[in-house]
Amino acid sequence: MTEQMLTVDQQLALESAATRLAEQYEGVFGPEAAATNFVPVVAERFARQRLQAFARVEAKADDGRPTVLFLCVHNAGRSQMALGWFNHLARGRAVAWSGGSEPANEVNPAAISVMHEVGIDLSTEFPKPWTDEIVQAADVVVTMGCGDACPLFPGKRYEDWVLDDPAGMGVEAVRPIRDEIGRRVRELLADLDVVVS
Repeated sequence: MTEQMLTVDQQLALESAATRLAEQYEGVFGPEAAATNFVPVVAERFARQRLQAFARVEAKADDGRPTVLFLCVHNAGRSQMALGWFNHLARGRAVAWSGGSEPANEVNPAAISVMHEVGIDLSTEFPKPWTDEIVQAADVVVTMGCGDACPLFPGKRYEDWVLDDPAGMGVEAVRPIRDEIGRRVRELLADLDVVVS
């Protein structure tokens, strides 16, 4: 999408986001780095996810693949690891999204590190909020420690996974959480009749 195709509000939103990022990383990166490299990419990925959800909710597009949403508070550790395991194991035979009630600024570096150890790359992921249409489009909503902040919609299948929050933990402490999430994702995929690789 070119700048000419954006509305004035969209242009202002992108410019404001780029300005805030440039200010935050002043002296670390050049002022164009945030605007040209990251903001459009992240905006496109989040918009694609929301559009897929809208299309599914409005019955305009549904390819029949099971869709799972992983939710936690910050969308920086547990839900990101679950998303990574799910995508790695399902290999496109099912869809997964993740979100948080209060998204963090970045994915937990320890989570990125321990997932890298098992061959799963979370380095390009980013914390994002959950939205109503994404919850409504999911077949299964897996919550992890978000309590009352997690959305509840009638008729939706919910699972609550009680897991330690890896925030502030080192890799040694995060490894068992990673492994337990991997085990639960495998069980969930088997329950959804998704063959794993």
